Amino acid sequence: MDDFFNWVFVFATGIIAWHGITFRDKDGEKDFVRLLFGCIALIFFIRVFTVDILKII
Repeated sequence: MDDFFNWVFVFATGIIAWHGITFRDKDGEKDFVRLLFGCIALIFFIRVFTVDILKII
């Protein structure tokens, strides 16, 4: 069950990170808040994926 939760968490944070980092408004500008939270989600994604799923560290 713990592995399932880790995969769901990685999937959700991956989607949030992708959306936050690649989002542009209708004028082509990046939104600072979405970019900030996308980077934070990417950090959580990398941490859970490497430590809890791949067990590298």
